[in-house]
Amino acid sequence: MTKAAVKPVAKHTIDAITLLTEDHKKVKMLFADFAKLAKTNASNTSKADVVHQICNALTIHAQVEEEIFYPAVRAVIKDNDLMDEADVEHAEAKSLIAQLKTMKPTDDHYNAKVSVLGENIAHHVKEEESEMFPQAMKAKLDTTTLGEALANRMHELQAAMDKDREVQSQKNGISLSID
Repeated sequence: MTKAAVKPVAKHTIDAITLLTEDHKKVKMLFADFAKLAKTNASNTSKADVVHQICNALTIHAQVEEEIFYPAVRAVIKDNDLMDEADVEHAEAKSLIAQLKTMKPTDDHYNAKVSVLGENIAHHVKEEESEMFPQAMKAKLDTTTLGEALANRMHELQAAMDKDREVQSQKNGISLSID
C-alpha cells in the first residue's frame, strides 16, 4: 500500500490568529522541553531532536507569516513600525536557526543560542499577541480566509520538509518512515 505524498488539509475552517497562537504554544512547549533537557544533562540526541523540532516549527511559522499573514496585516493596520520590527525579529531568529542547524549539542554556546532564540521568540510572540493580533482584529481582517491559506501553506512546507528529510536520510543510508 502506498502512502499519498501529501495528505489533504482538513476541511474545517480555522482562524489565522487562532492557528498562529496555537503554533506559539507548541513552540513554547518545545523550548520548555529543551530547558528541562539542558538542566538534566540529557543525551545530546534528545537535545538535538528537540532543537530540530524547534527550528523546523519556527522556519515554517515565519515563512507563512512573511508570505501571507504579515502582508495582509500590514495593509490594514498601517503600523509600519510594528510590522518592520516583526520583520527584523524574524531575521534575527532565522540567523540563530541557521547557526543551530550547523551545530551539535556539544558545540560551544549551543545551549546559550537555543536559550537566546527562545527569549527572542517569547518577546516576538508577546508583541504579536498583545499588539499585532488585536490591531488586525480591530481592522476586521478576514482571519478565516487567511487561516485557510496559512494552514494550506504550512501543510505544503511541512510536506516539503518531510520529503527533504527522507531524501537526506536515504543518502545517509538511514531508513526513515514518514507518516
